[in-house]
Amino acid sequence: MSSYRQPGVVLTDRRFTVPLDHSDPGGEQIEVYGREAVATSRAGEELPWLVYLEGGPGFGARRFVGTEAWLGRALRDYRVLLLDQRGTGRSTPANRQTLPLRGGPREQADYLAHFRSDAIVRDCELIRPQLTGGAPWTVLGQSFGGFCAVRYLSSAPEGLAAVLITGGLPSLDAHADDVYRAAYPRIERKVAAHYARYPQDVERARAIAAHLAEHRPESAGHRLTPEGFQSLGIMLGSGSGSHQLHYLLENAFVHTPGGTELSDAFQEALRTAASFAGHPLYALLHEAIYGQGERPTAWAAERVRAEFPQFDAATALAGDGPVLFTGETIHPWHFDVDPALRPLRETAELLAQRTDWPALYDPERLAANEVPVAAAVYHDDMYVDTADSLRTAAAIRGLRTWVTNEYEHDGVRAGGPRVLDRLLALVRDEA
Repeated sequence: MSSYRQPGVVLTDRRFTVPLDHSDPGGEQIEVYGREAVATSRAGEELPWLVYLEGGPGFGARRFVGTEAWLGRALRDYRVLLLDQRGTGRSTPANRQTLPLRGGPREQADYLAHFRSDAIVRDCELIRPQLTGGAPWTVLGQSFGGFCAVRYLSSAPEGLAAVLITGGLPSLDAHADDVYRAAYPRIERKVAAHYARYPQDVERARAIAAHLAEHRPESAGHRLTPEGFQSLGIMLGSGSGSHQLHYLLENAFVHTPGGTELSDAFQEALRTAASFAGHPLYALLHEAIYGQGERPTAWAAERVRAEFPQFDAATALAGDGPVLFTGETIHPWHFDVDPALRPLRETAELLAQRTDWPALYDPERLAANEVPVAAAVYHDDMYVDTADSLRTAAAIRGLRTWVTNEYEHDGVRAGGPRVLDRLLALVRDEA
């Protein structure tokens, strides 16, 4: 372990060894990393633990500086473990560079099948007694981290003192097809709201998509396509995302001796936003997080998109309709255009066709839940269906919800201490 300081906080690097396959505890082991954070003024005290599970899948825990965002509020009461879930951050990262160590696509897909919420929770349960001496801890789960928290309640509630969920109550039984069939109309509403706010972006988006369709430029090996441009809509699910998207579009074109072209700055920004180099598991496992039973996910977002032809850029450009952005969806073409994903195309296909996903949630156990649980549900969350979240909330005994339109999906980041305060009050019966 190594410890160091930032303003107001003492940080300690912690590493843990866990089985790759928890059904074979004596088999291959992998390393999981967590960053412990404690307020400088309380560093010598015995404090209860809170473990933070980041959204995703595929993202390591947020790298805070000092006590920013919600962390400062949490450190008033807890010693916090910012956990890089397996395969992310510093926890045996899985990407195009490391996965070939496993062998070919079949071996890689079999390996990645051990990187869902069920394994993440088993990791937590091996780590917890090493830190708490066996005492239960509190889980804060953001987005996919909330999915992991519901899995935790289903499989190991004895390890939990309380659960706080922000934008992450999953459907207990929806297939990936159902998830995306509900998602496209939500995305369309967000796009309509963006265009109502910035009507000038309608023609800008059409011009950009038309240019990309005609020229198909590349930036650092990343093929820039109309579909990739449309995927910038993922920004519309965050509190400031619509404004960020507008600022990105307004600088798209420059006049050159050869005519009007897409600016280098725009192409670089588009490449950066569309690349999965920093979080390849998001693309590889995004539909697998919904897999339960023998029915494959089979590129659900791509198949269901055909039911919503208004999202087809070519159709929009052939007529006079707006080019609709997409977001929160993964498609086969991602593995053709992105150099960070291209070597993993066959691996992704094998995961999409997998038919042996174990069940993730236990409705009977959730119905008998005794762990205090509070969840922030965002009124028109683009990433997680509000109706599904509320059905799941009703299925978990004692769960208390805070339904709000004050924040978007990233409310725990944007609202920080206030969101965490509200959830803590709910689990402590103070609200």
